[in-house]
Formats: sequence, C-alpha cells, structure tokens
Amino acid sequence: MTRVVPASTPRLRFREIEPTDLGLIAEMMSNADVMRFYPKLFTRVDAAAWIQRQRARYAADGHGLWIVEELSSGALVGQVGLLMQTVEGFPAPRYPEIGYLLHRPFWKRGLATEAAIAVRAYAFDLMCYDEVISLIRPVNLPSQAVARRLGMTVRGRTAFHDLEHLVFGISRASYESSAR
Repeated sequence: MTRVVPASTPRLRFREIEPTDLGLIAEMMSNADVMRFYPKLFTRVDAAAWIQRQRARYAADGHGLWIVEELSSGALVGQVGLLMQTVEGFPAPRYPEIGYLLHRPFWKRGLATEAAIAVRAYAFDLMCYDEVISLIRPVNLPSQAVARRLGMTVRGRTAFHDLEHLVFGISRASYESSAR
C-alpha cells in the first residue's frame, strides 16, 4: 500500500513517526498536562510501543498518527493523524478517527486545528472516506473545540478504553457543502 502524508499547511509539515522520535514521544507522553485526559502517563517503554503501533498502522491502513513539525523552526509540535478505531454501539465496525496530541509548548496557537483540518482533507479527498470521527472525553473541552472547528457534531457516546467518550463526526457531504 502506498503511504502518503497530508499536505503541508502554512505553518506545519507531516511525516511518519520514526523510532528516532522516541525522545520527543516519551517526553510529551510523560507530561501530566499533555496526558491529563488519558488513563495514565506513558513510560519510555510505553512510548516505544506507541511508536511501533503507529508504524503497524501505516503498514495496515496506510495512515496513523504522524509527527507534525513546525515549518519555520523544524520543531516537533506533536502527533496528529488518522486512526482506524472500533466504536462500540455504532453501525460500522471501524471508523477513521482524526486524533491530535500536541506537546505543551505548542498549545493555544491554533496548531491542532490547522493540522486536524489538513488530516480531514486527507481523509475525504485522498482516502475517500465517507465519514470521520473524533473520540473525545466529555471533560476534554479543548479537544471538543477543535472538533467543532472541523465541522464535527456529537453523534453519541461510547466506552473507549473503559472511559466514556463523546463521538464527534462529520460526513463527506457536510465537508463538501461547507467547502463551497
């Protein structure tokens, strides 16, 4: 399967996560602020396994979470991408999810939204998915705001990794009508 990353944005570029990114991933995912809506902080071993999961997703699905770099500085901003998820209680067995996790120094600059918009375009324009979702904890108001800026609305609730999540979603038809 040919793998393509989303197009660069005015401030960001995407690339596949490499094993050499372990330092950044471990630093970011052991940060209590960054991980406050996750069940636990990640150890370096957890971060290495996370990288391997993303690389397995690239091989299986052609996409996963990508490293996002700031164009002006080359700094590693975080991870944003498209993940295939199983959502209990919803009609289709698997859904493409837009996921985003930025390192603390890059918050409140609109970078998560900018990157997620590029991933949404990738999902609809290149991968031709009919719908994308984002699974977001009810207490995670910043991520809900990003989802709303993507045109997503709440489609329901589900248990995901034993925690309640809101299922935000947008269809290709809604995306295309908003682009006109």
